[in-house]
Amino acid sequence: MGCQECPLRLSLTLGTRSVTPVSLGGNHVKARSRYTPTTCFETFPIPEPTDEQRAAIAEAARELDALRTNWLNPPEWTREEVLEFPGSVDGPWTRYVHDPDKRGIGTVRYPRVVARDEECAGALKKRTLTNLYNERPTRLDLAHRKLDEAVLAAYGWAPAISDEALLAKLLALNLRRAPHGA
Repeated sequence: MGCQECPLRLSLTLGTRSVTPVSLGGNHVKARSRYTPTTCFETFPIPEPTDEQRAAIAEAARELDALRTNWLNPPEWTREEVLEFPGSVDGPWTRYVHDPDKRGIGTVRYPRVVARDEECAGALKKRTLTNLYNERPTRLDLAHRKLDEAVLAAYGWAPAISDEALLAKLLALNLRRAPHGA
């Protein structure tokens, strides 16, 4: 997977209609789907968008992510705290490493969001994505619809496509792209 595909794949996994069928083919643990790279994401036929479509998908995904993030951690209930510890420029903290020495070891300055106080901490415990989606506010539906429409446009499909037609088209696309004999 090329680096350029990463934001597109992330956008798709934020919950577009095109990814919903992935759960039909995923592994199952108890009654829940389990998404694994080999059974879901590596074989998923992502669209091949134009630069304009890629930008529309990215914008819609950013809006959905911001909506979800702001609901989970409202700015009036949270503050940013910076953790500092040693880290390597070759490690998982690369983008947070400051002033590395000749060995590539520097100070990691990792910003994290924490509750402003105990009252806010209690309120934040109730702020889960499950609770957000159970409430399903209109703005969340609109954000998902915008992302769905952007992704479907990248496939060249109408926004009003039925779930059955969507699944059939994704399967056909997957079969066309799959290596022969796989």
